[in-house]
Formats: sequence, C-alpha cells, structure tokens
Amino acid sequence: MERGGQRAWGQPGGCGCVDEDGPCCEGVPTAPAGSTDGRDVSGHPAGRRMRPLAWVGITSLCLGAAWAVPAQEGSRKVEKPKVDLALYENLDLDNYDLTLDSYGDVVDLSNYEELYDYGDIAPKIEVGTLAPRPKDPEALPKVGTTAPAPKPPPPTSSPVRPTQGLPSCLLCLCIGTSVYCDDADLERIPLLPPDTTYLYARFNRISAIRAGDFTGLKKLKRIDLTSNSISWADADAFRLLPSLQELILPENRLTALPELPRSIVRLDARLNRIPSTGLQPEAFRDLKQLQFLHLSDNQLDYVPTPLPESLRSLHLQNNNIQTMHKDTFCDSQDHSHIRRALEDIRLDGNPINLSLFPNAYFCLPRLPTGRFA
Repeated sequence: MERGGQRAWGQPGGCGCVDEDGPCCEGVPTAPAGSTDGRDVSGHPAGRRMRPLAWVGITSLCLGAAWAVPAQEGSRKVEKPKVDLALYENLDLDNYDLTLDSYGDVVDLSNYEELYDYGDIAPKIEVGTLAPRPKDPEALPKVGTTAPAPKPPPPTSSPVRPTQGLPSCLLCLCIGTSVYCDDADLERIPLLPPDTTYLYARFNRISAIRAGDFTGLKKLKRIDLTSNSISWADADAFRLLPSLQELILPENRLTALPELPRSIVRLDARLNRIPSTGLQPEAFRDLKQLQFLHLSDNQLDYVPTPLPESLRSLHLQNNNIQTMHKDTFCDSQDHSHIRRALEDIRLDGNPINLSLFPNAYFCLPRLPTGRFA
C-alpha cells in the first residue's frame, strides 16, 4: 500500500497528473515539497485509509458471487413451459364467458387422458386379513398328522314314494308337483302321481281323453295339452276336478267341448274344429270364475250366450259368425247395466258386419274388434 501511496503523492505536486499546473490539480492539497514518507496532509499514513476500503470491496465481491450461484440454479430448476401462442390467436378475450354450457366448447376433453401417462402409478396392494387363531391351541392340526375321516351319519328312514307315481315319472320329468311330458311320444295320458298340480303334455300323439285319466287328482290346477291329435274327450273328463283353473287345448282336432268344472278361470281351445253345435246349451253361464274364453279359429256360427259377468277377454276371431242378438253382451231391458270387466272382444275375421247391431254394445267399455262396414 505504501507503493500505492507513492503513486498518489510521490509525483511532483502530489496529484498524479502529468501537467502539474493543469486544471486537474486545482484545489487538490499537495504534499509539502521534499516529503516522500507516504503521509497525507494531516500527517497520517495513506495505507491505513486504503485498507478498510479494500476489505469492503473484497467482501462485496464474495457476497455477490454467493448470491448469483443459487439464483442461477433456481432459474434452471424452474423452467416454465413454452406457451404456444397459436392456441390463443382465435380467442376473443373481450367476449370471453366460461359457463357450464360453453365449457365443452372452450376446453377439449376428448384427448384429456392422452395428455397424462398413468403407467407410472403403482398399483394398489390389497392386504388380506388373517383368520383368527382358535382359542383352543389343541384344535390346531399337528404337522405330519392327518385328520381323522368324518363318521358317516346314521341311516335315517326315508319315506317310500307310492308306486302309483312311478309310471309317469319314468316316462316324464317330475319336479315337485309338476309333471313335464312334452314331446315324449305319448299316445295317451300317463298315470299321474296323486299330488300333481301342473301337467304339461304338449307335442305328443294323444288322440283321446278318457273319463278316468284324471281321477282322484284333486290338486290339479293346470292341464296343457297343446299340439296333440285329440279328437274326442269324455264328457266327464274334467268336470270332477275341483281345483282345475286352466284348461289349454289349442292345435288339436276337437269337435266338441266336454263339461267344465265351475273353478275354471281360463279356457283356451283355439285352432280346433268346434262348431256351435259342439257346445252344450248355456255352457258358460254357471262358470262364475271364467275370465278368459278363447275359441278363435274354429267353426262357430254365433257368439255363445249367455256369458258370465266375470269374463274379461273373449276371442272369437276367424270363425263363421254372421249375426248377433241384441242381448249378446248387454241387457236390452236395463240400460244402466255396464260390463266393466269385458274389455277385450275379438270378432275380426268373421263375415259379420258389426255396424248392423249398434244396440248390442252400449254396456261395453270398448267396442269389439271387427268389421264395421
């Protein structure tokens, strides 16, 4: 520092300028002539004044370098993605209004899942629970030993089925109280178990129904003999069945209907050969529970009367009915009479013109289906 002091004050005049008498030395105190010990005007050494300034400069340089390094590292870590300004060229910010209705128009969610890769998400690990240990340690099986075989249960006496049900259950399938004899190449009604409730003997070659085919079957509710070759049925074949509700006989060759039990609810004898003479007089009057009477595709000449008040559906289409009495459905003497239950009457496919009998329908909730011209 003493050498620096000599540069400041060791030149003639003590200001360090080349031209001592120039303007750069005006007002600058000069050292006394002949003084070369490095002291200023006040007599203090010049090196003492320069040392604190040097330390301050070095300290500021170090602090500036230390602050510059973390700032550069932070700028490297936080690098904002480049924004594609082309996406916002067509965006009208003045009229921008994002609502739930316009959200789908502004934000495209069709490829939302493609923007993210979920393959790095670790799958969830399900941790099962261990079975509780038995309270008794002796209940655990010992290693190397086999458990004793369980003892067979003592024999119990099982009820013996009556041999009367064996013939039908050998030819047919018996499930509970239902007997299924469909497509079994039967030529007659098989011997049925006494507790039979439902009988299905469709698509066979049964040609006749005898009086004793259903004797003693007091629980029988449904008989389905669809698509056989039945041309004759004994008059008492069904009359003595107290629980019979459904008698289904379509697609046969019947020319007459036998007497029906009063418990009958549904009679289906479509696609047979039954004429009006094949029905007993007033055959359906006493059947107070009859709701469905389907006799379409036969050879009937007139609507069978009288019909029970319980009747809901009457299908007589595709017969040969040509005329109708005014009291067929309604009581012509009682205009307050209304048959609310009878809502389905089919007479289409018959040669009758229903418009010729306007007084025959006043009690019905709906007009019959058929030709009115």
